[in-house]
Amino acid sequence: MTTPPFAVEDGAVLDLPVPKITERAITGAAGLPVLGGTLLGLLAGVGSFVAGAVQLSGGGKGLGIGLMVLGPVLLLGSVVLMCGLTVVSPGQARVVQLLGRYRGTVRAEGMTWLNPFTSRRRISTRIRNHETETTKVNDADGNPIEMAAVVVWQVEDTAMAVFEVDDYADFVAIQTETAVRHIATSYPYDAHHEGQLSLRDGADEIARKLSTEIAARVAAAGVRVIESRITRLAYAPEVAQVMLQRQQAGAVVAARRLIVEGAVGMVEEALDRLAERDVVELDEERKAAMVSNLLVVLCGDRGTQPVVNTGSLYQ
Repeated sequence: MTTPPFAVEDGAVLDLPVPKITERAITGAAGLPVLGGTLLGLLAGVGSFVAGAVQLSGGGKGLGIGLMVLGPVLLLGSVVLMCGLTVVSPGQARVVQLLGRYRGTVRAEGMTWLNPFTSRRRISTRIRNHETETTKVNDADGNPIEMAAVVVWQVEDTAMAVFEVDDYADFVAIQTETAVRHIATSYPYDAHHEGQLSLRDGADEIARKLSTEIAARVAAAGVRVIESRITRLAYAPEVAQVMLQRQQAGAVVAARRLIVEGAVGMVEEALDRLAERDVVELDEERKAAMVSNLLVVLCGDRGTQPVVNTGSLYQ
């Protein structure tokens, strides 16, 4: 039996199994009174044994034997009771089992007394970081890239963390790497048109999608994802130089486009002002020559050499 399909990003679906065991809280007896009683029991056991030996040496055979038997019983009972004392530190919990059956989880801080025949596994509920190794993978365009991410996570359900997966820390690590690979292959490194989501430009949106996918993948382990971020994103070394040249070419084209737009505007303004102030009358041929010369001057990346015309306008 499985839960309804859990959709993540881009139509991916995860069929998560229904957790067989979920966390339930239990509280034991106060630990300090039990500790005090067991210490008194230890002292009483030692005292009883010593008193029995004294009675035997003094001729009190019956009382001496009874006291010497009572002493070890008190000592053994006190030691058994003392084994039930459990200390829970801040940021930790104890998963309690009795004869293989889950009894509950103790989260209350301090000393608690539980059934001494139970097993109590310590689980950290502190916030943890996991950083993936740098992974080489192809983006949506097929370009090889290197990508790494860090995920901030915390155990939310201790029973699921212990009983639903073999090792919840390894499970988080593997599922995080899987999610990073899936996100990397779902989006291009650079956007090819306006509004397209890319790994490099949409950092916040990509991080949100990555967190959503990791959370879906580790939910079976009772883990809550707090945040995830991409810590490394770069083209693979074998194509980095080529991609850098492509980026530079794109930047040059964008700069040229801006220069041309500015130059055309300046030429239009120059022609309008000449006509407005009636400085000189130009026919279409002269206007074309003037536009050509101005565009060469304004758009050229090198200095131009002026030519002085000492004749008429048409010579």
